[in-house]
Amino acid sequence: MTPNREDYLKLIFELGGDENKINNKQIVSGLDVSAASVSEMISKLVKEKLVEHSPYQGVQLTDLGLKKASTLIRKHRLWEVFLVEHLNYSWNEVHDEAEVLEHVTSQTLANRLSAYLNQPKFCPHGGVIPGDDQPVHEEKRQTLIDYPVGTTIRIARVLDEKELLDYLVSIDLQIHEEYTINEIAAYEGPISISNNKKELAISYKAASTIFVDRL
Repeated sequence: MTPNREDYLKLIFELGGDENKINNKQIVSGLDVSAASVSEMISKLVKEKLVEHSPYQGVQLTDLGLKKASTLIRKHRLWEVFLVEHLNYSWNEVHDEAEVLEHVTSQTLANRLSAYLNQPKFCPHGGVIPGDDQPVHEEKRQTLIDYPVGTTIRIARVLDEKELLDYLVSIDLQIHEEYTINEIAAYEGPISISNNKKELAISYKAASTIFVDRL
């Protein structure tokens, strides 16, 4: 399914585009689309005043773009919580379902869903769920690739992207787990992490979208 403008806004936000410039290469990787498609959509988003574009730097959400992204993200993440907690979905199965549900969810339904779920603060992937009509801001964190060998970290948040989540399930990495970084292979090779239960080798691409807390 071809990503739409809402998919772009949500990804730009998840990559930190509420406060920082996000380059096209990051969007290409996150949505698995061509560079030409990204450039075309960015032009549309600029015309709609949803993002600001700086040549050679990237794009950043405007206040209007952040407001629109926040509304979408709130609905999306509330449904993800519901699907995991009440319908026994795993965290890699909920994205596509929530993607459909968010577009048919009114503000009233979102508020009632939030109340039913006891006002959850985070989605299954560690993302913040904003309040009604509030801008969403993720806590500032570094990714797994930003720390040296020997660092102990906790998995705090991962990008809500189906291919990434399927990969993390396949290697048995979960949110909130704690690890020590054992080895960082050269030339963007895998990053080896372990705890007292398991040892994992995580691809550089995946590690760059896993946000962690240093312990």
